[in-house]
Amino acid sequence: MTADLMRPLILGALVLGFVATTDVQAQDASSIVITRGGTRAPRIALRDNFTGVVRVLPLFDSTATTRASASSVTFEAGARSAWHSHPRGQTLVVTSGVGRVQRWGGAADEIRVGDVVWIPAGVKHWHGAAPMQTMTHIAVQEHLDGRFVEWQEQVSDSQYGVQAGVRNPAAHAPSTDVVNAGAPPSRAQQLMGDIAPKLAQLTDSVLFGDVWTRPGLSQRDRSIATVSALIAMNRPDQLRSHLALALQNGVTRDELMEAITHLAFYAGWPSAVTAVSVAREVFAAAGR
Repeated sequence: MTADLMRPLILGALVLGFVATTDVQAQDASSIVITRGGTRAPRIALRDNFTGVVRVLPLFDSTATTRASASSVTFEAGARSAWHSHPRGQTLVVTSGVGRVQRWGGAADEIRVGDVVWIPAGVKHWHGAAPMQTMTHIAVQEHLDGRFVEWQEQVSDSQYGVQAGVRNPAAHAPSTDVVNAGAPPSRAQQLMGDIAPKLAQLTDSVLFGDVWTRPGLSQRDRSIATVSALIAMNRPDQLRSHLALALQNGVTRDELMEAITHLAFYAGWPSAVTAVSVAREVFAAAGR
């Protein structure tokens, strides 16, 4: 047989050999396994173990030869886990937003994008979003005799740091394709959710879920900038909620009053006087 006739036969054999080898490798336990993005669907976490709307996207499971599993967990603003512990501990990697974590008997810590949190085995704790921002973290834990977590009681509003009976002005509302697991409606939802649902959703997800969580400015600095703009524009309704948020973000009463006084020279006395009246109401409600 001539070389010209042999060439296609050799190429065909090589192709068949490559296909066969690939099939064998796909079944080999030593093969690399890729789970493509979008092939696993998120689910809403059980309300028995969480307060508010929490979405869980499984990333990988334990196997016959491994103990670890991981999920990407998104907490809407104000949402949090119940108190719980892990028999082999847990690692959290914050990938977006701002959240909180607290161990039993300790103070709550704020966690932000890029933070890595290690929770030792058996430590009772909770974690979730901040009152005004969403938060997503990757949670990695190992099982002990098939158990990954021991759930306990819910985190109360007082433990979380939210005054009972007061709604968080920017608590992120769930989208229409999920079930609300007990989170209160956001301020945007209250004001316009019935007539302008898309604007309310953008206010929650873009303004407070993205812009306010960007790392370029601290929450405190963003509050100062926003309060100053609202004073200058003489917007008392919006100023009221943002003065309350500024107090939560660490801006003091004296600093807020100094900002109003300073802006009187740039925004005009009427705007400053209006801001003083609004501030008096906010400070009284906050006990400041």
